[in-house]
Amino acid sequence: MFPSIVSNFWLTPSPTSRFLCGDGAFSVISDTALKESERLTVLTTADGKTRVRLTPAVAASLGLDDGQPVDEAGFRQRLEKTGISLHGADNLFYFADEDRQALLGEPDDPSVLPLTEAHAQEFKQFEEAASEQDLEDAYVELDHWAVYGAFEDGRLAAVASMYPWNDTPLADLGVLTLPSYRGKGHARRLVRAISRHALARGFEPQYRCQLDNHASVATAGSAGLTRFGTWDIVSPDSAA
Repeated sequence: MFPSIVSNFWLTPSPTSRFLCGDGAFSVISDTALKESERLTVLTTADGKTRVRLTPAVAASLGLDDGQPVDEAGFRQRLEKTGISLHGADNLFYFADEDRQALLGEPDDPSVLPLTEAHAQEFKQFEEAASEQDLEDAYVELDHWAVYGAFEDGRLAAVASMYPWNDTPLADLGVLTLPSYRGKGHARRLVRAISRHALARGFEPQYRCQLDNHASVATAGSAGLTRFGTWDIVSPDSAA
């Protein structure tokens, strides 16, 4: 259903990983190659299976390095007891195989254009019209690997940008529409246009948003993306 780039990245064990415990629904994997910022991650796929990846040090601190079985409830209890907190899960969306083909055969809307430094003034005005919270959540930047904008009446109404994620062939994207232009399909058209750009260059579009961001979830669905699952990561403030 999902492209092999996606399934291989999330589900295929790496040469540096070691299975610790688990069953068909819940598993814990130790990986010596994890970055410090990702020393503990939790992936729950849409079929309800949860995969925990952690460094050997975190596994030891949780008492998970002895091979003894533990279920998800027990794992969560150990997190709480040890004082390890998670950042808060994001939804993960990708284009399923059949939807990718339809996407590639579709032309860009005339209102959607790639943005460059030549659009710096329009982008500055866009940022000034957006709230700080919206800018932080969407993380759209003019100097990202790919940037597209949707114009209405000559004004930049919405922006999408993306960048290669974690040195992988996944391209993480964000999109933001100014409040007065919402509900007109700008975000949908942008997501599809910038996703075509990524696919044409060998990258798989990745759309992430917080679980309670219902507007962003709706945008993902309208753009033709399918929910792969949720991904959580250790909090930057955690003692782990």
